[in-house]
Amino acid sequence: MNRRPLLQIAAGLGMAAALISAPALAQDKTIKIGATGGPHAEILEQVKKIAAKDGLNLQIVEFSDYVQPNAALAAGDLDANSYQHQPYLDAQIRDRGYKFVSVGTTVTFPMGVYSKKIKALKDLKTGARVGVPNDPTNGGRGLLLLQAQGLFKLKADAGLSATPLDIVDNPKKIRIVEIDAAQLPRSLDDLDAAAINGNYAESAGLSPIKDAIAMEAAKGPYVNVIAVRGKDKDQPWVAKLLKAYHSPEIKKFVADKYKNSVIVSW
Repeated sequence: MNRRPLLQIAAGLGMAAALISAPALAQDKTIKIGATGGPHAEILEQVKKIAAKDGLNLQIVEFSDYVQPNAALAAGDLDANSYQHQPYLDAQIRDRGYKFVSVGTTVTFPMGVYSKKIKALKDLKTGARVGVPNDPTNGGRGLLLLQAQGLFKLKADAGLSATPLDIVDNPKKIRIVEIDAAQLPRSLDDLDAAAINGNYAESAGLSPIKDAIAMEAAKGPYVNVIAVRGKDKDQPWVAKLLKAYHSPEIKKFVADKYKNSVIVSW
């Protein structure tokens, strides 16, 4: 009996098995996606359930600040992250040289102004201390919100990256205190008011609808995005992730849980 054809057949079957198993292994890969704690992570937990039905396994990794999720993505410790708006992502790419791209939008958390000392911004006294996030894009966002409330005026060309140095008319001599965005809710005891990102407000038990004394307009440039490394943007799992996130189930979850504090982009 000639064993060579049998060996050739066996080798062919082994190769076929390898070709069949390779896609299966690729589908079984767990995708690690980073998010800040609170609503971003809570929404992703729901996305995870929907994605699993489509064969996509997600692992959600929570962070307590805005810096580490991008550092982890760049290092390869994450496959994606979902926590930042486009202006912040653009600034990170520009300042740190990250090779990231946005592959889809998620939700907007309108920034609000909160205080434990006053009920309305008109009650701020001369020289009041008002906190804003200390990163360039969210700091500028806070200043624009405060300007919209009539506290002061910024230079006409200050734009989204406005800083306290761009304040040109400040009748109440408001003192701007720049603090890490995640720490602002804890700093309210030491401030007269603070402009706080919606996700950190929610995480601290503050309701933008009930507790904010001023609120950013819902429509604006600060819709959050899902970011991946540029080389991964066309991977099949990216499309599955977006399909799960942009599902009717997630839209309903956001509406039911967060009311008007979180606004979907689709």
